[in-house]
Amino acid sequence: MNVLIVVATAGEAARLADLPARVVVSGVGPVAAALATARALAAGPCDLAVSAGIGGAYPGSGLEPGSLAVSSVIVQADLGAQDGGQFLDLAALGLSVLPDAPHGGSFPAWEGASDLAARVGAACGPTLTLSTVTGTAEHALALAQRYPGALTEGMEGAGVAHAALLAGVPALEVRGVSNPVGPRDRAAWRIPETLSATRRGLEALLTGEA
Repeated sequence: MNVLIVVATAGEAARLADLPARVVVSGVGPVAAALATARALAAGPCDLAVSAGIGGAYPGSGLEPGSLAVSSVIVQADLGAQDGGQFLDLAALGLSVLPDAPHGGSFPAWEGASDLAARVGAACGPTLTLSTVTGTAEHALALAQRYPGALTEGMEGAGVAHAALLAGVPALEVRGVSNPVGPRDRAAWRIPETLSATRRGLEALLTGEA
């Protein structure tokens, strides 16, 4: 399988450089990720586009730093409008991320996602993309309630998935957990273990082995 792996930073890419896949550094955020993915897909054939890296875990996910999450669906979770205390998604607004068809910014993951998660002992569920990292416990809980079963928060997954959809290529998000979503406490982040978890998931994807 010809796999494209898109990561936000050079540091993440350095941990993956020897894998049998094309690894692209996009920069941070869904726009940067979408542009980098579109360029990479236009440059050569690909069977699967993967957004990979580190992320935070939502309340109720059961994930802790060092855990691994695999997407069942990739959601652009902050795309919509605030109406007082209520969040309105694109469907409620009658809008779409596509120019010619309804689409609310929720991208189904590659059909092999649940099998991959089972093989590596990872959680499989919704992964959320936001342009601004959540910084309060209240907002983290609101997102977890809005998107039942949400596992992780990242900043690039939906951008990769959107570009992949337009190119007719399946997409997947694989994230190691570095911290709980909520108040920032960088001293508690476990980056080495997180990057190792991400690499473990990608190795299993590429080799077909746990």
